[in-house]
Amino acid sequence: MDTTNDFEFKQRKYMPVFPKANGKTTVYIEGYPCEDDEPMSATDFHGEQIITLAEQFKRYFTINELVHIAVDSFIYYSEGDITKCVAPDIHIVFGVAKYPLRRSFYTWAEGTAPVAVFEFLSDATARQDRNEKVGVYLNDIGVQEYFIHQPELKKPAEFRGWRQDPSGGIVEMEPDAEGGLFSEALNLYFRYEEQHHTHVRLLRPYLPDGTPITTSLEEQHLKEAAEARAEEEAHLKEAAEARAEEEAHLKEAAEARAEEEAHLRQDAEKLAATEAQRRQDAEAELEKLRTQLANLQRQ
Repeated sequence: MDTTNDFEFKQRKYMPVFPKANGKTTVYIEGYPCEDDEPMSATDFHGEQIITLAEQFKRYFTINELVHIAVDSFIYYSEGDITKCVAPDIHIVFGVAKYPLRRSFYTWAEGTAPVAVFEFLSDATARQDRNEKVGVYLNDIGVQEYFIHQPELKKPAEFRGWRQDPSGGIVEMEPDAEGGLFSEALNLYFRYEEQHHTHVRLLRPYLPDGTPITTSLEEQHLKEAAEARAEEEAHLKEAAEARAEEEAHLKEAAEARAEEEAHLRQDAEKLAATEAQRRQDAEAELEKLRTQLANLQRQ
């Protein structure tokens, strides 16, 4: 797991560089509705995808106060025409103040358009998402990149992206071998993973070096796992130190026993030498007495 300092370093390393927009932060313009009469309706699959990806974006761009991230909110892109309005699942704008939060986004007032838009396919909107919205987002609004993704695992996988080319045309991005796409506008790589326990095909962002951008919950789990590993390593270290200390004590005891045995062996050797000398002296004295006795008997 990357430490917090490592991730913050990478945030600054890979964060796109962009100018401040020349407009003004606009929370609301009278006469432009900020909601419609239709109830919000999304499957759990879409909800899981939108919430997760939006949180990952907010975590990554938190260090930059000139990044606006919005979920399912209106974008008005033609002053005076309230019909020129879209509400993508997620859109990201560079060069405008993160706060205050807005009721809608007005491109002419803020002086810029979103750099990236994400739509997650549903039965009701998939046809529009794949077709006319490509032109609306990239040509009419001026979005740099547009992505669509199917988050429901039981449906066929579909992750596609389009961007404006230098000539002003629209080109579809080429996926890599893993089906992933690289966003030049965001300087992030995207690929999906299949979560069979939730039945969600979850689109995830990665830094260019492959580092995943995690959610706060995932980061908490990683932190807890790292703390558990550190605690286990500390216990193993303590056990190893205890074993080393015990082995040192055993070594000292063995050396003490060896030294004592050496002393006992030396004492035994000295005693044996003394007894041998005593026997030798006694035998010499006995031989002397025998000689004297023999001499007396011959007289």
